[in-house]
Amino acid sequence: MSELRKIIIDDQEVEVPGAMTLIQACEQAGIEIPRFCYHERLSIAGNCRMCLVEVVGGPPKPAASCAMQVKDLRPGPEGQPPVVKTNSPMVKKAREGVMEFLLINHPLDCPICDQGGECDLQDQAMAYGVDFSRFREPKRATEDLDLGPLVETHMTRCISCTRCVRFTTEVAGISQMGQTGRGEDAEITSYLNETLDSNLQGNIIDLCPVGALVSKPYAFTARPWELTKTESIDVMDALGSSIRVDCKGREVMRFLPRNHDGVNEEWISDKTRFVWDGLRRQRLDTPYIRENGKLRPATWPEALGRAAEALKGAAKPAGLVGDLAPVEAAFGLKRMIEGLGGVVECRTDGAKLPAGNRSAYAGTAAIEDIDSSDAILIIGSDPRNEAPVLNARIRKAWARGAFVGLIGPEVDLTYEYVHMGTGRAALAEALDAGREMSATSPLVIVGQGALTEADGAAVLAMVQKMCEASGSKLLVLHTAAARVGAMDVGAVAPNGMADIQDADVIYNLGADEVEISDGAFVIYQGSHGDRGAHRADVILPAAAYTEESGLFVNTEGRPQLALRASFPPGEAKENWAILRALSSELGAQLPWDSLAQLRNVLIADHPHLKQIDQVVENDWQAVAPGPLGDGDFRIVIKDFYLTNPIARASQLMAELSAMAKSRAETQIAAE
Repeated sequence: MSELRKIIIDDQEVEVPGAMTLIQACEQAGIEIPRFCYHERLSIAGNCRMCLVEVVGGPPKPAASCAMQVKDLRPGPEGQPPVVKTNSPMVKKAREGVMEFLLINHPLDCPICDQGGECDLQDQAMAYGVDFSRFREPKRATEDLDLGPLVETHMTRCISCTRCVRFTTEVAGISQMGQTGRGEDAEITSYLNETLDSNLQGNIIDLCPVGALVSKPYAFTARPWELTKTESIDVMDALGSSIRVDCKGREVMRFLPRNHDGVNEEWISDKTRFVWDGLRRQRLDTPYIRENGKLRPATWPEALGRAAEALKGAAKPAGLVGDLAPVEAAFGLKRMIEGLGGVVECRTDGAKLPAGNRSAYAGTAAIEDIDSSDAILIIGSDPRNEAPVLNARIRKAWARGAFVGLIGPEVDLTYEYVHMGTGRAALAEALDAGREMSATSPLVIVGQGALTEADGAAVLAMVQKMCEASGSKLLVLHTAAARVGAMDVGAVAPNGMADIQDADVIYNLGADEVEISDGAFVIYQGSHGDRGAHRADVILPAAAYTEESGLFVNTEGRPQLALRASFPPGEAKENWAILRALSSELGAQLPWDSLAQLRNVLIADHPHLKQIDQVVENDWQAVAPGPLGDGDFRIVIKDFYLTNPIARASQLMAELSAMAKSRAETQIAAE
């Protein structure tokens, strides 16, 4: 931290670090400075000149506050603190001049522009614009770009702030966008007219301060003032990004990121942002019962009666917790099935995560620790597809000079890393050598690709040993949003998935990534008609993550609340309510009648879950070592866009998946 300096901004004295820019110092003093090109998380370009301020005693012209540091200001003649003015006549005239220049070529699209109502240029033209233009020359026009199915472009509106170029280059790690030409001919373009190859590209829509880059799927479907806005949590990966759900009536229209420095900063992945069309398609909205091999619609009393009858007659009942189930539903299912003498399992991918040992399944690191780490070792994971926003954070650490090593299959992570081997032999070697961890704040990230094989527990024990030897923090990168929460409530069978395959009645709580063998009677509770529903004998339609209030625990062990933004379709009900209704049919009623009562019981049993939005400290417990197998680690996510039932129901995700496949196929010369 640089030394503090005193500075007077608009007659207000503030003390700020010398390395701060004037625009940041003004923000600390509570003074808003208009800007188009400046963004806290991107490098400084200083090319829109909207943030001009007057430096008293400095050059007789306004200064760009985004590009001047506090330490560059000269004190007064008798050593008084430097004086900055943000509302003097000089500043007002300068900003009006800049605005006039920006509007010379800007088309008058406001009535039909999709950005209308949430456009920075519109807002600032109201504050700093004049009511006439002195320019009579024809406006320039440029051709629109084809950036793919997500981002729609209207490049005539572009004001060359270069935010999109800086984001794609610095954060997303792709080099397909840039600026060509000079003066009037300058334009933002993509090299060789390529579409963007990144799973973070949707963020340039939020970054664009005008209507040059807008959301293609959302365009012209709603205006911002028609939408109901709900703050919630994303469940497309285990990161638990903070999002805002915008609904028009009962329909979800779009997802936007919310700022959360500890988790997703202010970025979200494209799957998180654009999966909303999957919430409308292939929905289960009425109960079904299978008769003579075919499913037929049924009433709730009928379906619950049939499910209760099967569970009462079960010799070995079992429960499966899917990847999108909130903690309350996992807790309710565990209580109900264990009350019948059965077992419940949440590790549907076979991950060897030890029950009750939070330091081994949630780790001891926070996501924020990546920022301060100087050596990061990734084991059995492809974070670019498992958690794109987390990968962007690792890229930021790498760009700052951190060492990044990878043990596992070689993948493109958008940054350079040292590939230390592909499997268990490399892990044993790394433990012996300890070469990657001669660092002051090392971090080990272990993915599910290293833990889902038969020797997963031995791999985890070895990773823990490595952390102990090098003083590293451990981050377990999960692929399922519900996994850590379900582990927290103990939804774990003694022999894992083997216990489920032996069961005669299986209660499937939205687990669609599992093949259930023939023979067992299956009760499926979920939101979409995916694999689980096809195998079911009774279907109980449930709410999706935007349609009920639920608790999720992210990959670092941070409990977070997803709030209800809309309502389930048709006769579908909230997950906890279905389990409560079924328990009274069974004659073993669960002891709660509302979500609030359920949460009271849940928190009494698991007190750490009431620490909403806090990373819970975990006591270090070593996993018992075992024999390591041999062979390579594998990548668990084959297709980033189709990892869960909501994504598989989305037409847009199917299109993106097909595009990614065709891009990956090696082209032959004739193409």
